[in-house]
Amino acid sequence: MTSFRTFTLKSTFSTLTAAAALAVAASAAAAQEVTLRFQHFVSPLSANPTYFMAPWAEKIEKDSGGRIKVELYPAMQLGGKATSQYDLIRDGAIDGGWVIPGYQPGRFPEAEAMELPFMVTKSGEEASKAAWVYTQKYLMDDFADVKVIAAHMHGRGIVHKKGAPIASVADFDGLKLRGPSRTATRLLDKLGATPIGMPVPAFPEALSKGVVDGGVITWEMSPSLKLDELTDSHTDVAGEKSLYNLYFIWAMNKDVYDGLADDLKAVIDANSGFHASGWAGRAHDTGDVVGREKMAASGNALAELSEEETAKIRDLGDDVIAEWIADMNAKGLDGDAMVRDARAAVSVTRAK
Repeated sequence: MTSFRTFTLKSTFSTLTAAAALAVAASAAAAQEVTLRFQHFVSPLSANPTYFMAPWAEKIEKDSGGRIKVELYPAMQLGGKATSQYDLIRDGAIDGGWVIPGYQPGRFPEAEAMELPFMVTKSGEEASKAAWVYTQKYLMDDFADVKVIAAHMHGRGIVHKKGAPIASVADFDGLKLRGPSRTATRLLDKLGATPIGMPVPAFPEALSKGVVDGGVITWEMSPSLKLDELTDSHTDVAGEKSLYNLYFIWAMNKDVYDGLADDLKAVIDANSGFHASGWAGRAHDTGDVVGREKMAASGNALAELSEEETAKIRDLGDDVIAEWIADMNAKGLDGDAMVRDARAAVSVTRAK
């Protein structure tokens, strides 16, 4: 029969062993150091990498006491295509990166509400805060297999083209124009242009080879795409609302995030969400100022459509919105509610 003394000694030894193991585990967690590889698909000199991604990475390293390092890989240097970024993150091919959900049409249909014509203001920061609010209601389930750090929009969408600037809706007729998303290409089609969907990296070559006459993209992307050389004019619409916009997420692999020590997760969390989304949008606003100045300095024509012509485009945009609502309703989604909530998010967050 086991004596009480023997049992006590064994129990004490087991307790001490378990405590020692927990102490070792806790020490290892406290000492955890990780390097995260984040990828994007544009030049490292463009606005978001310069004014958001790089400072964000630096802040993560600083806030973690150097225990998290974020390496940024531009222009898809780690492999894959810009259109597959979400899957690369989800599957762990990369630890994190920049995603345009609209590059996979139909996969994340709720995101398109933020991209509808004249939905958001020309401020990337304002639009991005609205995007985060909207995302919380409609898209977190869709993005459940990644860790969403920020949901954001770029700044105002501009028509860049060879030849004279756009002066009227009639000037769109027959133009082959690059479009970044399903909603943008629908609007271009309504305007009489021939829309050609393509990701950002393909745009300069398409221009140089005459595949397109121009396209819609932001001021801030213009210098890195050499639009001062490849196009002659740049046209904005009148008013405070953007012709179109594009929805992005900055995200990381969920398993990688879950594998972080709690204090390191807290560092990521503290640099995620509403304010991080606004930061990402503000980066585009900063880049828009720089890009516009670069296009002006090149001697290219900078123009703004009249209120009258802009109103005609807005009417066509309303047609796109009505068709989009019908599409969503046919999928069993509430298109009217999504448009209403997207507009409400834009209105509410402007004051924050």
